[in-house]
Amino acid sequence: MPFVTIQIGEGHSIEKKRELAKAITDALVETLGTQREWVTIHIDEFSRDNWAVGGELHSDKHPGRHAEKSA
Repeated sequence: MPFVTIQIGEGHSIEKKRELAKAITDALVETLGTQREWVTIHIDEFSRDNWAVGGELHSDKHPGRHAEKSA
């Protein structure tokens, strides 16, 4: 019964999260031979204000990156 936690920065669309969940599930089913309904995926989104690389906050290095586009 695989349980996968994926940590990503906020701002990815619901469609991208659906694609991600399907791709990870497909890979686990193919690789481990597990049943699709046994795969659990938890997407843990964090604020880019809480993520730093090289001493700089990600939100400062890449302002607006992955921001949801208004329709």
